[in-house]
Amino acid sequence: MEKNAVISAVSSQELDCLRRLSGLFGPTGCEDRVLAFLGEELEKLGVEAAFDRMGNLICRMRFGGAGEEPLPRLMISAHTDEVGFMITEITEEGYLRFGNLGGIDTAVLPGKRVTVLSDAGLLRGVIASKAIHHKDKKEREKGVKAEKLYIDIGAGSREVAETMVSVGDFATFASEFFLMGEGERGCAKGKALDDRMGCCAMLEVIRRLTECPPPVAAEVFFCFTVREEIGLSGARVAANELAPDYALILETTAIGDIADAPDARRVATFGGGGVISVMDRSTVYDRRFVDFALSLAEREKIPAQVKRYVSGGNDAGSIHKTGEGVRCLALSVPTRYLHSPACVARLSDYAAVRDLCEAIVRNPDALFRED
Repeated sequence: MEKNAVISAVSSQELDCLRRLSGLFGPTGCEDRVLAFLGEELEKLGVEAAFDRMGNLICRMRFGGAGEEPLPRLMISAHTDEVGFMITEITEEGYLRFGNLGGIDTAVLPGKRVTVLSDAGLLRGVIASKAIHHKDKKEREKGVKAEKLYIDIGAGSREVAETMVSVGDFATFASEFFLMGEGERGCAKGKALDDRMGCCAMLEVIRRLTECPPPVAAEVFFCFTVREEIGLSGARVAANELAPDYALILETTAIGDIADAPDARRVATFGGGGVISVMDRSTVYDRRFVDFALSLAEREKIPAQVKRYVSGGNDAGSIHKTGEGVRCLALSVPTRYLHSPACVARLSDYAAVRDLCEAIVRNPDALFRED
């Protein structure tokens, strides 16, 4: 592993952190395990962090300035939640009906392994539907509908299932994390890379800043936010409390680079570096921040690219509308098969996002000087 050129740019410690983050149970509204892990990692780094009322975990780092004089504020955020499911009904046969938490393509669900969290702990299950042998021609052509799916936990009856789970319990994909490819094409595969890669990048940037503080005068707030996949509510609360001047949102972005996809819809280049958004479905990004990030990436020789398609959204949709307005930038890892149990991202793209984030923290003067 150490001989791999790309993996050498991503430390074994980072890879282990990403593996652990990917495997943690944390659908929207149930991020506790992810937040507990992040809190432990921040404690190891010797930095202070605290939870707000919504459940966001916020680490404040102050650089330069005398005493507690007001300094320019930069908020950096990555969301801790992942797409998942909520149990809505237990059938007489012991199957679990469910509703989606976040945008999930129903076509990817049948046959997938899931983990259900209940008072009994973490339970294994499988998403099932009518077998293809039992479908007529019309059913095969139309594909599966969400209301025809259920989770099988091996209960056998409602009575048994009710001793194991309750309506309102959460579930998410159960998926192995592994590395694939070599050299500059080395990739990570796992669930919840959206947005555990952003969380992992923030941890690494915090570590670097503690070891070598930047010669700037600024307050930087690293925010591990909750409930992004439904409503962006965690980031809204954090931004209202912190009142930042600027916000950098670390994310993933879905790319359509499979065969036969037209160039105009490919969004970004897999392996082309961090993706900087000009506009998405919820935000028009601050042009000066965009230009600053692109010029900084060029100067520092960090791979970066502009998102080529208006799609998706992220915590910036809430952050930029708080207070008197916040100038936002979204910096994303281009990721295949987003919101599925098998997200795939290049490690070189992750490293580019991490490094550009650090570079922005160390070189904010061009932004702050004009405020």
